[in-house]
Amino acid sequence: MIKNLADTVVLNNGVKMPGFGLGVYKVEDGETVVYAVRTAIEYGYRHIDTASFYHNERGVGKAIRESGIPREELFITSKVWNDQQGYESTLKAFDESLEKLGTDYLDLYLVHWPVSGKYKETYRALEKLYEDGRARAIGVSNFHVHHLKDLLTVCKVKPAINQVEYHPHLTQVDLKAFCEQENIQLEAWSPLKRGRLLDNPILTEIGKKYRKSVPQVILRWDIQNHVITIPKSIKAERIRENADIFDFELTDGEMKQINELNINERSGSNPDDF
Repeated sequence: MIKNLADTVVLNNGVKMPGFGLGVYKVEDGETVVYAVRTAIEYGYRHIDTASFYHNERGVGKAIRESGIPREELFITSKVWNDQQGYESTLKAFDESLEKLGTDYLDLYLVHWPVSGKYKETYRALEKLYEDGRARAIGVSNFHVHHLKDLLTVCKVKPAINQVEYHPHLTQVDLKAFCEQENIQLEAWSPLKRGRLLDNPILTEIGKKYRKSVPQVILRWDIQNHVITIPKSIKAERIRENADIFDFELTDGEMKQINELNINERSGSNPDDF
């Protein structure tokens, strides 16, 4: 379990990945994303998660350059979008992401969704990028157990990450267990269920005990469940607040209470029918 904002999780290939980061889904390109990323880096974040589909890689790259932090001290993730999946088109998409981000490598590159009939070829391109040293780690996003099992029958490099929707209403018990068994690190997108958990009475009560907000309780729950988490915000005070979760610890009983909030309810698409 990570102990502070700079702390890392060791992936299955030995790469160290910060266990907490900033997600920039739906953050407008230009000054909005530049401000959010620069603010996060100034506060101590070292992990930024973007994707070609977010259309803000240029702004992320600008913020990274303006931060003054050496590139090797930052962990940058991007993802190949569905309409660019396939072997050659994925290699091209990767080059486009590098150009926009203004970097010559990525720390992590992911298959954004398991596009039927395409994701194996897409992943084969990721393996090429990994073998060439252009991506330090590779993985997938939004893969169910059956997608992972299918991929594991053909891949040469086991995915280091599976980034999925994960929050107290969607605890992904079977998927989490499978990933742990296969040494694939789970990472949470939409950890706060797009704000739909903020008035939950159990989370509110736990927060009162520690003088913490509901988002802080949820993000602490992520950390204690050994799930990497990347909450999104464009506000400086929220970016700081989200990361202020290392000075308290939920009890086993509280962890159980939060686990039991699961109702298998998504805020985003089901990977089987998106």
